[in-house]
Amino acid sequence: MTELKTFFDGGCPLCSREIAHYRKIDRDGRIQSIDITQAADTLATAGLDLPSAMRRLHVQEPDGRLLSGVEAFIAIWQRLPRWHLLAGLVTRLRLTRPLEWGYQRFAERRFRRRCAEGACMLD
Repeated sequence: MTELKTFFDGGCPLCSREIAHYRKIDRDGRIQSIDITQAADTLATAGLDLPSAMRRLHVQEPDGRLLSGVEAFIAIWQRLPRWHLLAGLVTRLRLTRPLEWGYQRFAERRFRRRCAEGACMLD
């Protein structure tokens, strides 16, 4: 049973590799992976537009809440064998804020590069 929708950029090699790894270890099918470059209708239903979705990793919880960035990664990790330990460690050690700082910088550079390649529409 899918518990989490993960919105990722299928045109980003790093993003695709990471999601493929998660899919491989998600034996219970708890995470649905949605390539945002192929799913405009699904994005709209979740309340996302392409530029917003391209900027950061987003997940949607079963209750409809959207999480992004490090919070999204933690939500994914909590549902995966062994990775739930990393989610707990990051949370217990209060590493969310410094990891978010680094992710935000990485994500913004990735977004600019992908848009320069013509993969997204800028506001």
